[in-house]
Amino acid sequence: MARNTHPTEILEVNVQGLDDKGNGWAHYRHPSEKGPYGRKLKLTLPSTLPGEKVRVTVPNARGRKRATVHYDELLETSPDRIKVIDSPQDHPGGTPLEIMSYSAQLQLKENLVKHYLSEQGFDENLVEPIIGMEDPLHYRNKMEFTFGLNYALGMHKQGNFRQIVDLEESLIATPEMMAIKKIVSQWQRDWQLPHYNKEDRSGLLRHLMLRQSFATGELMVALFATRTKHDEAATDLKNRLLESFDQLASLLWIKNEDIADRTQADEVEVLHGRDYILDELYGYRYRIWFDTFFQPNPKQAHRMVDLALDLAQVERDQRVLDLFCGVGTFSLPFAGRCQELAGIEIVETSIESAKRNARDNGLDNTYFLARDARKGMVEVQEEWGQPDLLLLDPPRSGAGGKVMRRIGRLATDKVIYISCNPKTLAEDLVWLREFGYELQVAYPVDQFPMTMHVESVVLMEKKK
Repeated sequence: MARNTHPTEILEVNVQGLDDKGNGWAHYRHPSEKGPYGRKLKLTLPSTLPGEKVRVTVPNARGRKRATVHYDELLETSPDRIKVIDSPQDHPGGTPLEIMSYSAQLQLKENLVKHYLSEQGFDENLVEPIIGMEDPLHYRNKMEFTFGLNYALGMHKQGNFRQIVDLEESLIATPEMMAIKKIVSQWQRDWQLPHYNKEDRSGLLRHLMLRQSFATGELMVALFATRTKHDEAATDLKNRLLESFDQLASLLWIKNEDIADRTQADEVEVLHGRDYILDELYGYRYRIWFDTFFQPNPKQAHRMVDLALDLAQVERDQRVLDLFCGVGTFSLPFAGRCQELAGIEIVETSIESAKRNARDNGLDNTYFLARDARKGMVEVQEEWGQPDLLLLDPPRSGAGGKVMRRIGRLATDKVIYISCNPKTLAEDLVWLREFGYELQVAYPVDQFPMTMHVESVVLMEKKK
């Protein structure tokens, strides 16, 4: 036997919780001849739920501290389980909580928000019951698929980012998206177009991005490839899609030679229609390009705008500052109710879109600035004036201490924080507490059923 290798072992373990990706986890201690406690092994167990008991096979079990393994057999199941994955080792990622009842998903997410806020010393009783969906299926207006081996077109394998699992059905994509996905899959096979191989950077097709407006019905299909289009194949794809979808408003061939595995563009060719689609939210119309960040669940996004407006109680003579404003998702509804609104966003293309969206909707009381959030606040205050209300919707990493301290020094009466990560939300709110702000209420919102993500809309108010 080679040095530092150990036999494969079959273990029976109890699932103790879920990690931030929705995988079960368990700690197992090997028996020890030298004492009561042996070496500890942390196991990541996809497609399992807390309280379940599973049998797993672990290669080199005593020679490692952690391992990701798929269960061989479910020995005891959770009462929250509604689905058993027959072959968890071949299951695609993206919807790790599909095995859990929706009521249990909602309770899990509400408890996450309470946990992280109470961990930072906030009263968890200020967390309202989570706002779920009446129908938590087929809610996404955007999907990204990856081309893989043997003409697979789907999602990364759960627990293995290098392998692509072909997706035949989806709980979160719309039926139209899945029909387009099947057309593209057959087209790839018919033309024998190779997928992109990340190891040697060979091949052609990388990603398929689909967008669908729930309001206007318009569809966008964007193919990401390593080279410019193959004319005959591209024309054939256009004809196939137009035969099935009258609402196809944008068909794009996007050249991407970058080594990073993400949907970005070196060159964009419009094969049909225009390079954007039109969408609506809260009565406002938006232009959506392939790289535009727009709320992926329009029904729940509408509810979050409702909550933010209700908590803010913004008045006609007030000025509102919107940090991390993006293309103006929250900016436009607030601008329609206040005297003036300033939006700050570091991505210049998003700011240009926000300006255009404001013009398209007849709003002339907005001021958008492409700046870092902290520096932008200083500039806005100097040139535009003191805001009465501050609104922020930062990325998952949160706003950070420097930005939150700057917000504290602005000293607006109210701060509305829209969060997509309860952990960084709680960490950010601590800074405002030091400037005399108190948490008034937090509303969890389930914008991404079947996943571990949970949104929150929070009101912080300065003590009088």
